[in-house]
Parts: sequence; structure tokens; C-alpha cells
Amino acid sequence: MSLKRRCEHVTEGTNEAGSGTLLNKIYTELYITEGQSEEVDTQHEVRQLERTSQKNIQDTPIKCQDIFKVLSEQQRHIRVVLTNGVAGVGKTFSVQKFSLDWAEGLENQDISLVLPLSWRELNLIRDEQHSLLSLLHVFHPTLQKIRAEDLTVWKLLFIFDGLDESRFSLGFNKHQLISDVTQVSSVDVLLVNLIQGNLLPSALIWITSRPAAAHQIPPSCVDRITEVRGFTDSQKEEYFRRRFSDEDLSKRIISHIKASRSLHIMCLIPVFCWITAIVLEDMMTRDQRGELPQTLTDLYSHFLRVQIKRKKQKYGGKQRPEELTEADKELLLKLGRLAFEHLEKGNIMFYSEDLERCGLDVSEVSVYSGVCTEIFKRESVIFQKSVYCFVHLSIQEFLAAVYMFHRYTRKDTAVINQFLEYSEPVTSLDDFLSRALMKSLKSENGHLDLFVRFLHGLSLESNQRILGGLLDQRNSHPETIQKVLNNLKVVNSDEISPDRSINIFHCLMEMKDQSVHQEIQEFLKPGEKSERRLSVIQCSALAYLLQMSEEVLDELDLQQYNTSDEGRRRLIPAVRNCRKVVLQNCRLSEISCGSLASALRSNPSHLRVLDLSENQLEDPGVKLLCAFLQDPLCELETLRSVRDDPVLSQV
Repeated sequence: MSLKRRCEHVTEGTNEAGSGTLLNKIYTELYITEGQSEEVDTQHEVRQLERTSQKNIQDTPIKCQDIFKVLSEQQRHIRVVLTNGVAGVGKTFSVQKFSLDWAEGLENQDISLVLPLSWRELNLIRDEQHSLLSLLHVFHPTLQKIRAEDLTVWKLLFIFDGLDESRFSLGFNKHQLISDVTQVSSVDVLLVNLIQGNLLPSALIWITSRPAAAHQIPPSCVDRITEVRGFTDSQKEEYFRRRFSDEDLSKRIISHIKASRSLHIMCLIPVFCWITAIVLEDMMTRDQRGELPQTLTDLYSHFLRVQIKRKKQKYGGKQRPEELTEADKELLLKLGRLAFEHLEKGNIMFYSEDLERCGLDVSEVSVYSGVCTEIFKRESVIFQKSVYCFVHLSIQEFLAAVYMFHRYTRKDTAVINQFLEYSEPVTSLDDFLSRALMKSLKSENGHLDLFVRFLHGLSLESNQRILGGLLDQRNSHPETIQKVLNNLKVVNSDEISPDRSINIFHCLMEMKDQSVHQEIQEFLKPGEKSERRLSVIQCSALAYLLQMSEEVLDELDLQQYNTSDEGRRRLIPAVRNCRKVVLQNCRLSEISCGSLASALRSNPSHLRVLDLSENQLEDPGVKLLCAFLQDPLCELETLRSVRDDPVLSQV
């Protein structure tokens, strides 16, 4: 009963009091697959979505309720399940749905107790000493009368949700051995022993995580890996139909999303569907004269305006709901500073002292609960410390971009130079955006990719106008914007991964420059390839479109393309969606080999023939490729390489 009360109401985006909805009313089945790409994906999560948005018909779907069930004769008993998925894709909703179905007696009734424990909750007691028994008493007060002997005979399921939010150092190689549920130790040692099976070896363990943090759990401890992919196309439509009783409105929203590739891809994520629904409902149900948002910057600018309007309607005020007062602007810029400073550090959670450092207090944050929300608060003495976060990582990135663009317009050289790690002063908008882009491209994990896309989108007067004077529009002259566009089209990316270079093309799209996209669409028409020379930006666009295509390319021969060596290297990401790839004499660098190795680990992998002949590969590049070739999941059938390469010849 306690678990049912805890799980039956959910909130989309915010935890605002009174905003809860019955989970069973809005829950839309998620697309979950067994297995995942063997690639340790350090790319920005939006990039991961863009790469996996096409239908992967080879994947094996699995229902949330079945993740502990043995589904084939080859599988043994499944004790530990690790579920991956990007931020906002529905991992926590899956946990709640599983728990609610169990609590209501509908599924998995062979399990005696389901025990959810989120990592963000566990963080708050990470410096304390506990036994497993006392830990359960703390987090589940209804189990105060449970005895140690009960835990050893009952079938228990521990759910550890949100490993990416963990602030523990999980030492799986060196730790104290614990097998008694009453033995007191540090919390991290308890958790490691529980996951390894030293403590309660019969207990089931379910861990959820964003991809970048999943490596903290050794593969030897995991019996099944699943991945929450979000919504398929039909599930997206079902989400909007369930959300709106007005059938005509839901049809118009679905139609608009289908027409915009950026929005359609992002709507894989349930949280993004929520953001899109809020904006489009507001725009379609009032007398709106402007065009509906086509880009992510468009959409997020409108989302911020809707949140401002809602705040005004809720808390009153003499001004019109759409107007931004100076107090509104000041508060949003403080939130932007919080977003930016923690984006730089890689933080997605903040405490009250972090808010205070940016001049915010708790009451101000609660006013904008649709943007930054209090995500954890308990009345129990042990949980007096509140934790905050933005309702989705992309909102944090957008507000960070708003803050940084504002600092540029105010000529705040101290903040700008510290961010750009550059001593020379920024001379113009195109100079500022060019330097910001290069900093993002040099980031190994792409954590600034979407932030930089937003920065470029915010340079447009149309988006500045939506934000109602929050940003100074004096810098966005047509000549300056054209300089920015020209710079993007000629960026030298010799030292940048071809995968990362695709973000340059996305920056163009955020600035509503469709020229490169249209040129590539023309190029792809029959009979258009032979004469035309492709620029490097066109090669990035082509690589993006080829890997996003639902049709697998039979052969990709880079020498057939009339372009530079750099242009050919930028085409490497398209390998993900090809059966045969010819990379003869492409002067592959270590960076190119890294991108190729990453592409070869795609799930599903279509590649069967790879021709690397006439490339003088250096040892580091060869080692990257060998790691893939020695992978048991490698499905490559034919490899042509340099004959005298001693490393490849041993594989």
C-alpha cells in the first residue's frame, strides 16, 4: 500500500505541488531493447538520439515487466539488470510502472518485496555507517518491524534508480567483504556487496543509469543489459493523443512535429514531448500570428515565454502575462548563471548553497518550477537537505546559452575570456561564436554541443524577439549573421573527430540556414554526384543524412566523392549505415580511426566488408580498430588492409 501511494501519481517535468497525474492515465509503453551498443558512448546524449532515431528493426524489444524473466534457452538465471537510457527518456517512469504493477498485484507476484532506492537519496547519507537492515528502515519506514531472517528467505528486488546522479566511489576491486544484513559499514561498501552477490545472493538488483555513468558497474556483475530508447513514432503519437482530449489539437501537433526533423527526433524523449506539448498547445489555442517553432532554439525560447506567462497567471501582477519585467529578467539570468556554471562542471544537481552563490533563493526557484525544480525533499530528519535540478538537461543547456549570450552583449570580458580560455578580447559576434564552437568541438564528450547550437540560434533576431528583451538585439545585423554562417561553412576540423564535426551542420540549421541541407538533397538525386565538388560542411551534412536514413547503403566508397581529404574524413560517420565501406588511400589519422572504431560498434551493425588498403595507419589508430575486430560481437566478414601491417595481421 505504501509503495502504491508512492508510485501511482507522477509529475511530468515538475514536482510542483498539486501537479501530479495518475501514472496509469498518462503512461505510454516505452520502447525498451535487450542489449546495447558495445561502444562506450561519450557523445552528447542528443547526438546519441540522432544516431539511433531510425528504426532498428534488428533489435529485440522487451517489456518493462519482463526484464527479470528468462526469455530464451540460452539465458541463465537473471539476478542483476542494468538499464541504460539518456536523460528524460523514461527510466524512472519504467521503475515506477514496474513497482506500481507489482503493488497492485498485476505483475511479478513471485517477488516478496520491491524496494526502490534512488541514488540521489542515497547521496544524502553517503558519509554515514549503516547495515543493510537499518538502511531499509531509514528509506522505507513501513518496514520497521522487518527482521534480519526475513530478508534472507524472502525474494527481494532492490531498485537503484539514477546511477548517473551517484556521488559514491564504488570500489568493486578492493573493499570489505560483507555477508550479514546486520553488519554495519559505509553505504558504498554495502551497495557493492549487494550488487556483487556477497550480501543477499538471492536478491534481484535493478540499476538504471544514463549511458556515460553505466561503466561504474563491472560487466561481470551484470546478467542482462537493457536500453530504454524512448518512444517509437507510433508511441509519440499515442502520447499526444492521451495528453489532449481535443482530437483536432493532437492531430495538428503531431503533424507539425513530423514536419520538423529536429523536433521529431527529440520527441523520442518523453520529457521533450512534454516540453513540445506545452509550447504547441499554448500557441495553437490562442490567436498566434507567428510561425510555429521549427528549430530547438525556437522551441525553447517559446517554452521560456510560456513558463513566464504561467508564473504571472499563478502569482498575479499588474503587467500583461507576456511582458518581462526587470525582475523577471534578473531572475532568469541568475538561473542561467547557475545552469552555465554547473554545465561547465558537468553537474546536473545543485544544493541550496549553489543557488545562493548565484544570488538565488529557494522561493525564487519555486516560482519557475517548470524550469528549475526541487526534486527531492523529505520531512524526515535525515533528509532535511533539498536537491534541485533543471527539469531536463537541455533546459539547463538552453538557459546557460541565454546567460552566456547576455554576458557577450554586456561585454563581460572576464566571464567570456574565462569560458573561452582565451586572453585576447573578443572582437565581434562572429568571433565569439567561432571561438565557442571550437571549444565545444575540442571537448571529448561533447558536453557543450547543444549549448553551442543554442548560442548560434540565439544570435537570430527572431529568437531574441521571442525572449522579450532579455537579450540585446543590437549585435544581430544581417551582415554579421552572414559572417557567422560563412565561418561555419569553412571550419577547419583536421584535429576534430568527424563525429563531432557534424555539430557544425546542426549550428547552421539552428540559424535557419537550409542552403547546405538543400544542396545535399540535390546531390543525392540520381545523376548528380559525378561533377559536383563537395565542401567539408557538405560532407558533414551528407554523413548525417546517410547515417540517419532508414535505408541501409549497399556501398560507401569515399574515393568516389569529389572532395578534399578532410571532406572524406568527415564522411566516416556514415559507416554506421552501410554494408560495404571502401576507405582506400584516405590518409586516416588516429582521430579518424577513433571515429571509425566508434561507427563500427553501432547497434545494429550492418557492415560486412571494410577496405582499409593504401592507408599508412599509425599504431594508435590500428589499436583502436583491433579492439573492435577482437570484439565477439564484431560481424565483419571481409577486411582488406595494408599487407605488412603486423598488428592487423595478428587479429
